[in-house]
Amino acid sequence: MTSSTVTSSESPRPPRPNLAFRQLRGQRSPGEFAAAVRRAAREIGERVSCDARYVGRVEAGEIRCPNYAYERVFLHMFPGRTLADLGFASRSSVRGRGARDMEDTPSAHPASPTYGTGETPGAYETYEMQDAQDPYGTHDNYEESDVLRRAFMTGGATAAAASLSPFGFTYEASASAAGRPARRVGAVEAGALEEAVRRIRLLDDRHGADGLYRRAAAPLRAAYELLDAGTVRQTTADRLHSGAGELAISVGWLAHDSGRFDDARSHYAEALATARVAGDAALEAHAFCNTAFLARDTGRPREAVRAAQAAQRVARPLGSPRLMSLLALREAGGWAGLADRAGCEQALARAQALYERGPSEADPEWMSFYGEAELEGLEAQCWSTLGDWPRAARHARRAAHLQNPHFTRNIALYTAELTDDLARGGHPDEAAEAGMRVLDLLDEVQSSRIQTMLAATARVLLPHRRASGVSAFLERHASLPRTA
Repeated sequence: MTSSTVTSSESPRPPRPNLAFRQLRGQRSPGEFAAAVRRAAREIGERVSCDARYVGRVEAGEIRCPNYAYERVFLHMFPGRTLADLGFASRSSVRGRGARDMEDTPSAHPASPTYGTGETPGAYETYEMQDAQDPYGTHDNYEESDVLRRAFMTGGATAAAASLSPFGFTYEASASAAGRPARRVGAVEAGALEEAVRRIRLLDDRHGADGLYRRAAAPLRAAYELLDAGTVRQTTADRLHSGAGELAISVGWLAHDSGRFDDARSHYAEALATARVAGDAALEAHAFCNTAFLARDTGRPREAVRAAQAAQRVARPLGSPRLMSLLALREAGGWAGLADRAGCEQALARAQALYERGPSEADPEWMSFYGEAELEGLEAQCWSTLGDWPRAARHARRAAHLQNPHFTRNIALYTAELTDDLARGGHPDEAAEAGMRVLDLLDEVQSSRIQTMLAATARVLLPHRRASGVSAFLERHASLPRTA
């Protein structure tokens, strides 16, 4: 979702804050309210990817009338109320003849387009909860496709030809190569870049990294093309640097989760360099966070500790206890890898105390995955590394139970952790049962990391194949197609 105001071409007045909607949010943070919107959508079979930014734009009055999907969700959340009661304008006042004409005619001013919908681009984001047959949200999504297509096709500073990739952000050639003068990029391109990051994260949450990594290379190249093109406004330049860095981290994570560790390290380093060039502390903390995670996973625990500590130094002034909690967990993972139980326990205690301070407005958007389930899951990994299998299994079981159903990959990950902890802790029958649940999830989740964990567990269970359910698990696991 872009941060620019999206209004009808007949409505040049500045937006009015939606105080009624803000009052309905109450004491919940924008992130918490967005999570409630997504839950309500699932209750009625809708697909929206509401986040804190969307809530903020509604409250600021930038979204004068929600699209039909959001309308159904909001009316479900607040039964008996109308759109007017929620502070929205009527759809007829937003969609007029002039708006329809704009839909049919390409904008003559692509640097600052106006859309006739009065709704945020991509508000009907069907990619959030896609099924395995249509993971990229290509069906029933005409409003989003039209907005994105026009944003890309009407020209950017570096684009002679543009096309919609699965993430909606691919530039295929430079303007100079096509003999066209380059134009400086603006808010449209910055918004498209931010939207590409969200799409990748949502698809990864649902389906895992293996099927996404190669597709993400083109959007990442396009992002750094935009940085080279330059921009008039410093605020836009800052958004582009932040968006490019976050995209590098997202692509790095896809490489990380699919076992391409050298690629992941390169992408995280690229994000860190981008953060330092731009003086973006939030991006720098995120890059160090993922670097620490990668170092732990690749057997460099001391580097994991140092990267996590560097992230905490950078993040402390940002004012997000939840971010500091996650970074303390990254440090705990490093101490566990060093077999330093005392250091690990201290970091875990700090992570728990920081988490209990609750969410805040300063929490980064990318931390939507970090809830009680992830806290439990990361603690389980620490105890597993330290060889305390019963304690690890207890936390892994709680993590899988607490996880939001949207995060299918994480449910598979926590259950795979539980499977391994049970197997190593002397409970092969329970391990086989948990392993079967992971195998069920692998029909829609593609993650080399999870498959590697299951393979290790299968080796542990081989001597116990006479135990209840173990033989069936081993046979089914052996029949899995092997990833390249």
